[in-house]
Amino acid sequence: MTAAAAIGLGIRFRVLAADPDESAAQVCADTVIGDYRSSDDLLAFAAACDVITFDHEHVPQPQLAALERAGVAVRPSPAALRLTQDKLAMRARLGELGVPVPRAELVSSLADVQEIANRTGWPVVLKAVSGGYDGRGVWVCRSNAEAADVLSHDVPVFAEEFVPFDRELAILVARSPSGHGAAYPVVETIQRDGICHEVLAPAPGLADQLAESAIELGLKLAGDLDVVGVLAVELFETRGGLLVNELAMRPHNSGHWTIEGARTSQFEQHLRAVLNWPLGAPTATAPCAVMANVLGGHDSDVHGKLNHVMAADPALKVQLYGKPVRPGRKVGHVTALGEDIAAVRARARRAARYIAAGTEEP
Repeated sequence: MTAAAAIGLGIRFRVLAADPDESAAQVCADTVIGDYRSSDDLLAFAAACDVITFDHEHVPQPQLAALERAGVAVRPSPAALRLTQDKLAMRARLGELGVPVPRAELVSSLADVQEIANRTGWPVVLKAVSGGYDGRGVWVCRSNAEAADVLSHDVPVFAEEFVPFDRELAILVARSPSGHGAAYPVVETIQRDGICHEVLAPAPGLADQLAESAIELGLKLAGDLDVVGVLAVELFETRGGLLVNELAMRPHNSGHWTIEGARTSQFEQHLRAVLNWPLGAPTATAPCAVMANVLGGHDSDVHGKLNHVMAADPALKVQLYGKPVRPGRKVGHVTALGEDIAAVRARARRAARYIAAGTEEP
């Protein structure tokens, strides 16, 4: 989707992919096959690039440092990206900045977890310090037995207080090296089993003051953390206010609605930011937008269902990612625009369900 945004801007776009079947490799002619964990592969790839940016957070820090020593423009910087690679470091840095976050501490034994449970009660949330995505690497433990099972995997984890939130929100901002910033409307994300199913833009019923606070927080974090590019801040809305849950320094699932629903998509905005171009207007193109993820099921023929979806709702927009279908995997999304959030949401949900399972019923 970033490659598609580059075309209209006349940007020569290169992709380093592990396999020619990867989604970006399927749509980008200038694709290099290599390993993002290899300094040699990264340096050879970067030799023909003006700027290097990322679609995930897993490039190791030593390899990023090698790029910087070679004089490559790496955006966001390794220092900023480290905070998305090490969640405990992120929590510590946000705490230093006075940003409200769930209380967290490193644990190495069941006794550590039990001591926390004695103070806060069950459940206790255990999170992998690094890695984790779409619900993986996060465990809500309701007993010693469940905590013991997590600790048996020998993965470094930290414990976090369980937050009784009202709903989950996200604010997407962009920042350029010159300090220019832009913020999209605050959205509500609908999560099930740690996986985002829907994004409602703007977040329905969100008080203006809280929306303004979220936008200010996102822009402040982008500046304080020296982020260049798109920054997604995932939030818990609680009775006491907003808490920061996660950060992502790249185009993010919570911003896919911007392809059709904003004057400047998050993908174009990310390119503008990392190239230090003037940022585009983040304003919405319709009163509301809903993005529904297409999650793989047991029927792999997602393309075979497009005819029905397109005929039933010609105004709907579908994006498929070219990924092999697996149960629970995000293989595409649909976006609907309109004036009534309930009606727009129903359209997006029906279409996503039909593409995934061949039925509009839940």
